[in-house]
Amino acid sequence: MDVRAKQRLSYLACPFTLKLCGGGFAPRHLSRSMLRGNIERLENLTMKNFSLSILFLLVATVSLLAQNATQKFELPELHTIKAITLSPSYSCREKDQSRQGYGNTALFLSAYSKQRNSPDLLFNGACRSEDYFEASTAGDDFSLIADLGAEVSLEEVSASRAFNLKRVHSYVEYSKFVQTARVELNHTYAVLLNESDKRGLFLFRVTEYVPNEKVVLRYAIKSYQIMPNGQIRSEGFDWEKSNN
Repeated sequence: MDVRAKQRLSYLACPFTLKLCGGGFAPRHLSRSMLRGNIERLENLTMKNFSLSILFLLVATVSLLAQNATQKFELPELHTIKAITLSPSYSCREKDQSRQGYGNTALFLSAYSKQRNSPDLLFNGACRSEDYFEASTAGDDFSLIADLGAEVSLEEVSASRAFNLKRVHSYVEYSKFVQTARVELNHTYAVLLNESDKRGLFLFRVTEYVPNEKVVLRYAIKSYQIMPNGQIRSEGFDWEKSNN
């Protein structure tokens, strides 16, 4: 066998290390060692690509499930200002209107809350009485609302500022969340949703108001989550039960 033929065999034996073996015919033990190294590198590369493929598949699956859930329950878009008119106040309606449930007196932020007949905000007030907003309407609903005051731009209120507009550690500056809040024209409010299957935060501003008749709102949602299957929780909740 001539020298060129030996070199060609050497190149075939270790195709990834031509620089080391291309100068001549490599010893048999050296060629086998280099071949094993190349095979190991190929196996490692294959495993790495396989792991990346699995990771990509998991991410795509989770993303698809989240997208399907959003479409199924018609979850709201965050940080986008929308408008709605609530009319009339819930406790100042004709009898035939009362039979229709909440009707146009309540704001439902998702199809899920609509299906469960669990409004995210209610415009309420008896006829010829003071109107108010409430977010806690039934069951184990602990939702609260805070009046952030007048001259507060809805566009400038972030999720963090909803709890403290000035972001100053002073007790008078922290937002005061309560069960109900009086309806005030040009006031901005923050609602903290807290239910067994729903939690979130949204803001709204009163742009028009006719007592007992209607209120026009501009609102933006900062966070909205639902847990259709409920949560792991302690049983036995009761609004009136005392302690022993």
